[in-house]
Amino acid sequence: MAALDNPKIKQLRILVFGNVQGVFFRAFAKQAADSLGLKGWVKNLPDGSVEAIAQGSEEKLDEFLKLLKKGLPASRVDSVNFEFEKIKEEFVDFVIKYS
Repeated sequence: MAALDNPKIKQLRILVFGNVQGVFFRAFAKQAADSLGLKGWVKNLPDGSVEAIAQGSEEKLDEFLKLLKKGLPASRVDSVNFEFEKIKEEFVDFVIKYS
């Protein structure tokens, strides 16, 4: 069933602030999303933060959020903003955006 038609599939927008660029944070986020079966994307923002959009079950999205809040040893996560939002587009996998 498509994400747009499935009420069990949610979409979460996440902004991660801290030392999260140049430390493989996007690759870490992709690996975490792939392991959880999430779809969406992650990208660096000009202000030094990282943004991610992820689609999946609420349980898997909660798990993803916990991983991003923890980060990886080379990173430093100062704060994380997140919100559930309406699904407007369906993703086929989880990718790193470079622009």
